[in-house]
Amino acid sequence: MPLYPDAEGKVRANLRTLESGGRAMLVAIGTFTERQLDDINAVRRGLRLHEIKSREIVFIGRHLHASRAKDGYTLDDIWMQIEAALSSASVVFANPKMTALENPQGRADGYGNTVHDRAIFECTQRKPRAELFSVIPKGDGQKPITKKAHPWVSLPGDDLG
Repeated sequence: MPLYPDAEGKVRANLRTLESGGRAMLVAIGTFTERQLDDINAVRRGLRLHEIKSREIVFIGRHLHASRAKDGYTLDDIWMQIEAALSSASVVFANPKMTALENPQGRADGYGNTVHDRAIFECTQRKPRAELFSVIPKGDGQKPITKKAHPWVSLPGDDLG
């Protein structure tokens, strides 16, 4: 499996830190499969971009938090998006402006959509590793309802109803 056993805890901790206004740390959350890395590098070579030398994927979460939270997605939703997008079944989706993996298997997102989760990577700043920059649930025409207080941060006894 491309995700490390402790990846979920690290991702959730970073996103909670960002939600509370803190600064999240760079953490390693998994790896590309050999096939994914080979395919990514073949496409990047064809586009005259540098190759990714390491299979390891790192994560901070600033952009992902900002983009998915504004759409009203919960922490559980975001974790499911990441888990699906970084599946060993995911395939390369790249162009001169983006390197990504997309899961070809549709997933019911709980909001009435069947989505194909896409992981977007930043491939320059964290050389030789790729940073999971964002996830996009492609096909999410019906997004969750945005609440005033985001549902990720709650105290015991809060009624988020």
